[in-house]
Amino acid sequence: MEKDQSRGLISRRDFLRMTALGIAALSGGGCGDLWRDRFQEMSPEEIQDLLKRWEERYKKRYGVDIRVKATGPMEGVLFGYALDLSRCIGCRRCVYACVRENNPSRDVQIQWIRVLRLKKGEFRLEDSEHYYNPESVPEEGYFYMPVQCQQCERPPCVKVCPVKATWKEPDGIIVVDYDWCIGCRTCMAACPYRARKFNWREPALPKEEINPDTHYLGNRPRVKGVVEKCTFCIQRTREGRYPACVEACPVGARKFGNLLDPGSEIRYILENFRVFRLKEELNTEPKFFYFFSLGWA
Repeated sequence: MEKDQSRGLISRRDFLRMTALGIAALSGGGCGDLWRDRFQEMSPEEIQDLLKRWEERYKKRYGVDIRVKATGPMEGVLFGYALDLSRCIGCRRCVYACVRENNPSRDVQIQWIRVLRLKKGEFRLEDSEHYYNPESVPEEGYFYMPVQCQQCERPPCVKVCPVKATWKEPDGIIVVDYDWCIGCRTCMAACPYRARKFNWREPALPKEEINPDTHYLGNRPRVKGVVEKCTFCIQRTREGRYPACVEACPVGARKFGNLLDPGSEIRYILENFRVFRLKEELNTEPKFFYFFSLGWA
């Protein structure tokens, strides 16, 4: 550890790192994790030991056998997402499927997807409504725009994290190491899409609602004081499956695939439809695209 020899002080970054590790230990990480390396620097053996320790903790905490895996990115894959706004009906089935799949707190509710309701013929996000509650959808005179993590190629959230608890993986997914997060919420302030959520208190997750198939960098149960976000269902997509929200959409508005594969559906959409990205002027380069297959709303 580097010190200021003249004053015997540790650097600010080292102080933050030590604080982060201490918080992780106190919130459930345990002494065995207190001085471990960052996840990207751990050996395969160290990672397996870490996963086993978390499985044991979850068993003790919830009384459920929860598998925690760390499936790595596939070679030659860069994930992308496209959403057809002319087909979305605002039913929120994507939201419910995401909650069932990704183990967020049920009380206070945490949801990674927000569905905005906008007036047809206009595109004023500042006037959108995401607490709409009609008897049925779609509603006359409105269209709907789901928003979640945009998996930016130049993510501002990653740049501002003082302890490097969040980063961009080779397949384009922005992940968070909950053990490393210190809960400063700087990443939330930097995200222009309101895509990150904070656990203000211990997450309420009934054991009968737990999805036991989890990923260390994704949908494993969280603890109080950490930030979480959409990971394109990393526990599914890295095994060749669609995200839960894609499978749940009743009208086929959600499209997902490999941006590097010329034969993929996502590439077909990018090459044959007029797509746009949310807040493009910020130069974050999202890998989440919107389009109207049936014309402007």
